[in-house]
Amino acid sequence: MSTLDLKVLEKLDKADQEKITYFLKLLLNKSKYKKLKEEISIRRDEIVKGEILNHDEIWNKLDV
Repeated sequence: MSTLDLKVLEKLDKADQEKITYFLKLLLNKSKYKKLKEEISIRRDEIVKGEILNHDEIWNKLDV
């Protein structure tokens, strides 16, 4: 969501915010987002272990 979308969400009352959160969770649990969810989980583990790429490594990997 963009910053503007989040500002709109913040203006909703608590009950409506909870409804939107519920539906977002349902969407994210769908199979088409499963691969993305798994990748995010792996990346979090890498970050915790300190296994991150620096700027130069990213550009060298892209060979630009």
